Amino acid sequence: MSAPISSTISTRVLILSDTHNFDIDDSNLNQHTIRNALPAVDVLLHCGDLTHCGGTSSFKKAIKLLGSIDAKLKLVIAGNHDLELDRDYWTAHLDEGDVIEDHDAALEIMKGRLAKEANVVYLEEGTYSFVLENGAKFTIYASPYTPAFCDWAFAYEHKQDRFSQPQDTLDGCVSIAQHPIPDAGEVDVIMTHGPPKDILDECAQGNVGCPNLLRAVTRAKPLLHCFGHIHEGSGAVRMHWDSCAKVDLANTFPEPLKQDTVWGETSLVVNAAINDDANTPANSPWLVDLLLRKVNH
Repeated sequence: MSAPISSTISTRVLILSDTHNFDIDDSNLNQHTIRNALPAVDVLLHCGDLTHCGGTSSFKKAIKLLGSIDAKLKLVIAGNHDLELDRDYWTAHLDEGDVIEDHDAALEIMKGRLAKEANVVYLEEGTYSFVLENGAKFTIYASPYTPAFCDWAFAYEHKQDRFSQPQDTLDGCVSIAQHPIPDAGEVDVIMTHGPPKDILDECAQGNVGCPNLLRAVTRAKPLLHCFGHIHEGSGAVRMHWDSCAKVDLANTFPEPLKQDTVWGETSLVVNAAINDDANTPANSPWLVDLLLRKVNH
């Protein structure tokens, strides 16, 4: 059931993902929308893969990109390519010249002075609540983890469920959830790095999204679920959960996509990968006007 219009505030959200070392100082990218046509927004969501394969200079470049965007709140997660940000992965994959402290250095870039100056809030896996300057409030679930593939960071095995408690897990899977996705009515936005199964997840290897994530998102029914990871899947759909029907949506950027979702019934689902399947920044970000609940005074 939707909230009354009088109790909601239209909130402009910019969504992007998989920028992979996008360099705002590269003259060859002068015509890309990230450099030339980004409007001021209330919230920026970056769904991970800030870099090609980590590296201190690459994380700094990502912060510079995010700092160039005019947003009141900038929420960012890691992706499987952002290697040093996954401490367990980095510790187990030290190569010649690598040191454990590289993880701390990367985290300092994403959470320290440079991030604060750029107004960036780096989210690790979990659920967070925010109140915006426009008087809106929202709860967001964030997770950088994706099914294991080619030994990248933030991975879990295909039969492991990071997103649900044991009673909600698919048959044959084992819950390893430390921060499960909340139930319906308890979360407005879900931001993951990877897609759920069969939604904007098609690539040369087939539909490679996560079935456990799909089950959890179906249970949560957020207003918005955004991700990236599968470059070929860039796009958006409106999910009707009762019928599992998907309605394809065109990217109207730089005009905002108006919310036409109903709490508990439909969700806007966006694969916001900027890079295409050739790993070039060919796609525009997504601009969305969400109706978020007002703060109760």
